[in-house]
Amino acid sequence: MKTILIVDDQPGIRLLLAEVFKKEGYHTVLASNGIEALRKTDETAPDAVLLDMKIPGMNGIEILKRLKAEKPDLPIMMMTAYGELDLIEESVSLGAVRYFTKPFDIFEVRDAVIQLLNP
Repeated sequence: MKTILIVDDQPGIRLLLAEVFKKEGYHTVLASNGIEALRKTDETAPDAVLLDMKIPGMNGIEILKRLKAEKPDLPIMMMTAYGELDLIEESVSLGAVRYFTKPFDIFEVRDAVIQLLNP
């Protein structure tokens, strides 16, 4: 069973994404901040990460940099509010494989993750 780490400071988004991916047969691990995300990556070795760009404390770009430094092949997809184009470009240049703008279409996110994990 493949594992998806969902990193978002909003509990509702974490729970919604977790529910969607559990229904698809994935194991989900949830983190609400950067420190938790890094710790859970070490503990669970996820197959993919859904990472929010704006998280209090350590932002998504910093988390992305640290995850990519430790696990360069880990596919990371960013979630960001509409209009943060500079952050989107930076995240892609740092190795993010995909990004979604909030509010996102949950089915688009689901399908993209399934496609990424089951090529």
